[in-house]
Amino acid sequence: MKAITERDTIKAIKTHYIDGAFVESHGRGVMDIIRPSDGQVIGCVTLADEEDTRRAIAAAKRAFGSYGRSTKEERAQILRLLHEAASARLEDLTAAMVEEYGGVVRFARPIVQSGINAFLAAEKALQEIPWTRSWDKTTVTLEPVGVAGLITAWNANALFICLKLASAIAAGCTVVIKPSELSSLQTQVLVEALHEAKLPKGLLNVVTGLGNVVGAELVRNPDVAKISFTGSVAVGETIMRDCAATMKRVTLELGGKSPTVLLDDAVLDQAIPAALTMAFLNSGQACAAGTRLLVPKSRIDEVTRAIRDGMRTFTVGDPADPNIAVGPMVSKKQYDRVESYIRKGIEEGAEVLVGGEGHPEGLDAGYFVKPTVFVNVKNDMTIAQEEIFGPVLSVIAYDSEEEAVRIANDSKYGLHAAVLGTDVHRARRVASQLRAGRVVINGMTDDPQAPWGGFKYSGVGREYGRYGIEAFVETRAILET
Repeated sequence: MKAITERDTIKAIKTHYIDGAFVESHGRGVMDIIRPSDGQVIGCVTLADEEDTRRAIAAAKRAFGSYGRSTKEERAQILRLLHEAASARLEDLTAAMVEEYGGVVRFARPIVQSGINAFLAAEKALQEIPWTRSWDKTTVTLEPVGVAGLITAWNANALFICLKLASAIAAGCTVVIKPSELSSLQTQVLVEALHEAKLPKGLLNVVTGLGNVVGAELVRNPDVAKISFTGSVAVGETIMRDCAATMKRVTLELGGKSPTVLLDDAVLDQAIPAALTMAFLNSGQACAAGTRLLVPKSRIDEVTRAIRDGMRTFTVGDPADPNIAVGPMVSKKQYDRVESYIRKGIEEGAEVLVGGEGHPEGLDAGYFVKPTVFVNVKNDMTIAQEEIFGPVLSVIAYDSEEEAVRIANDSKYGLHAAVLGTDVHRARRVASQLRAGRVVINGMTDDPQAPWGGFKYSGVGREYGRYGIEAFVETRAILET
């Protein structure tokens, strides 16, 4: 799958956004941007180095001197300006996500819109937070932590940047963002949009580079007070360890192996489409994807038939086609990773119900995998325990409600979960026993004011709403005699 195109037709990104301006990169490393739907080079990005990162941190530190003392009203106004600026580029941001990442348009547009809406959601939460509390001669205030380093993942670029930025801005922090280098085109469109908000210089800084260069400098630099990271467990462990050297505050949103518990009273015409939608969310490249479907043994045969029928609507192909449900993997590396897990599932004795190894028919050029469903899966199998981050669903049978809860919780992850059933009171009871940061009942839904984050290896801390804003503040008490 060699990437070939005319070099003079690609888009070259050579700048970073520092102190309110697009400035030439000090770093000189260049990386190709490859379109995952056909493996062709569509751009290149000049990667930041430690010097670029230090310049951005210095700009943020200068800006914090004044922005850290801003009022709630001033922050609210900036959030409204950011929302307006980002909204103007909704279609461009969607198109960039489809082309550079391979996100299917039916998912890309809503997820970009969610990112844009994060600014208004943060403004709402900002108004509801009690920033000052007093009793007797004691006053307690919430104070911005300082310069925040925001490190984001490639599977929902606009959402992660906007969400973290909105929370930090609402708290009174200035930021340096290190987006994934795999999202360079998307980042460029977004930063161009946010530049039109005409923010105070140094409030927003964006440097695109490698994690072991830019990310490492953010983590070790003493002028950065807080790191908010979305990505893998392995990187999260390193960040948490290295942040200890300078006592940084840390929020980590890491992986998931989310269970969907289908109860024995579920109506399959409703439950199976909901379960498959959660499993193949964002082509399976989603930390919240419900990639373990727990099914009562008494209904396993009819569920298997319903899954086989339901998978006909989960078509794979051109992500720009609104009829397509599953697009390519983001890169050749990710394609190979997913394929290796499918092989592992077969080797360990799971049965392929739908999909399997290799490219879908007629899609050999890009990084497409077959949406795959395994049955006869045991929860101790690799495909049931490790995050695959691709369109692979494991169906696991259970005998009782108690066993379903035990299997659901038998994971090092605890980010997201779902319960599907007719008796809502029973579904709530089961949901209350699941060790996950967020549990949905009878279908995927969202609330921008509800906390987002995980138990166990799924991370530390929470995002969204007041919970996300409070992750960027410290409490200060002033006591009088």
